[in-house]
Amino acid sequence: MNAGFVEVADRVHVLREPLLRVNVTLVVGDDEALLVDTLSSAAQATVLATAVRAVTDRPLTLVNTHHHYDHCFGNAVLAGDPPRPVYAHELAAAALRAEPERLRREAYEEVRTEHPALAAELADTPLLAPTHTVQIETSLDLGGRRVLLRHPGRGHTEADLVVHVPDADVLIAGDLVEQSGPPAFEDSYPLRWPDAVADLLRLTTARTVVVPGHGDPVDVEFVRAQHAELVRLAWLIRAAHTGSAPPERVAAEAPFGARAALIAAHRGYAELDGEA
Repeated sequence: MNAGFVEVADRVHVLREPLLRVNVTLVVGDDEALLVDTLSSAAQATVLATAVRAVTDRPLTLVNTHHHYDHCFGNAVLAGDPPRPVYAHELAAAALRAEPERLRREAYEEVRTEHPALAAELADTPLLAPTHTVQIETSLDLGGRRVLLRHPGRGHTEADLVVHVPDADVLIAGDLVEQSGPPAFEDSYPLRWPDAVADLLRLTTARTVVVPGHGDPVDVEFVRAQHAELVRLAWLIRAAHTGSAPPERVAAEAPFGARAALIAAHRGYAELDGEA
């Protein structure tokens, strides 16, 4: 990984990891800096730490937007020694604390075919659970700069956090918003995801820069368009379930492509059947 940070707003810097196009955001205050997400492995996080120090020497506070490996497996490198605060939603923190080996195994299986080198790194990466939890909303003071951590409801996972930097008009959305590919529905709540995106849209203005979990920063119109697609997907899932149609019917008609829509349909049916 040889990417560096790019400033997208006043003292808000974004680094895109090139393999999976994961975004890491660095928000610099007068006293501290906030690092949002920590990448997939100890090796990636070591390079990330060097990139952070090229921007600022302020002490770090970390945020994990959710508990998927590509957003939090670098915690131990960046916050383990010396210990630094790591914030996440309470359910994401619980998963990392109680089930690290399951999460590592699932991550390994996900990447081992297409990215064997990364899979090997995952096997040797120590995991560090978040030290501070958020239930609905928490405000942090970085010194002359306030940031808001908010759980907008279930969407990409049950434990998503967004980070709002109001003085710079930046919203860090994690995987609730995706630019470089379709949303990932494997752990999702597709019937509730539109409400989560509507909640984060309430934090935006016409000029807000939105940093998605993967891909290029986007504007509010992009997010509104993705919200409309999520609304349509949820409607199709409900209609097909009511009509006892197979999930494949949803996949044939829904946005985001057949594979993603099929996964979403199965997840949505599980929600409607009380299994998710």
